[in-house]
Amino acid sequence: MQLSPSYLQIAATAGTLIMALLTIFIRLKASKRPVTVKKIIMPPVGMTTGFFMFIVPAVRIPWLWGIAAFAVGWLLFSYPLIRSTKFEVTEGQVFAQRSRSFIVVLLGLLAVRMLLHEFIEQYVSVPQTGALFFLLAYGMILRWRLFMWKHYQTILKGSAPVK
Repeated sequence: MQLSPSYLQIAATAGTLIMALLTIFIRLKASKRPVTVKKIIMPPVGMTTGFFMFIVPAVRIPWLWGIAAFAVGWLLFSYPLIRSTKFEVTEGQVFAQRSRSFIVVLLGLLAVRMLLHEFIEQYVSVPQTGALFFLLAYGMILRWRLFMWKHYQTILKGSAPVK
């Protein structure tokens, strides 16, 4: 038995919404605990396992598409996350500041992603669409987390004020 593409689309949309809400919830809880290098680098490291999806032939996309998707995530989608991420030092420990703008940014990125998903899916298969959006998200998260790591290191060295 094979599921129709419309059921896959509904499941993917529901899954995306659930993941977005979980991300917001986890981010709000994380702001109560100090930031560490491990907490900064583990999301992109864990996400790297997603590259195994390209073993499946139906998921494969042309290299140029993959590079473009990664670049859009790196250059465009990461920027609002970088701008809305701020650290504060409390009692000698570094914390991520709670930010309403961060939640707005996440919800805005989700809305843009959903609109792009509908458009792109008209031209490529559902698995290939998933691959493109994985690469976009990976580029976005990798740049954001590299920024966080660099800023965290600067704060630890005490050479820059917390923004």
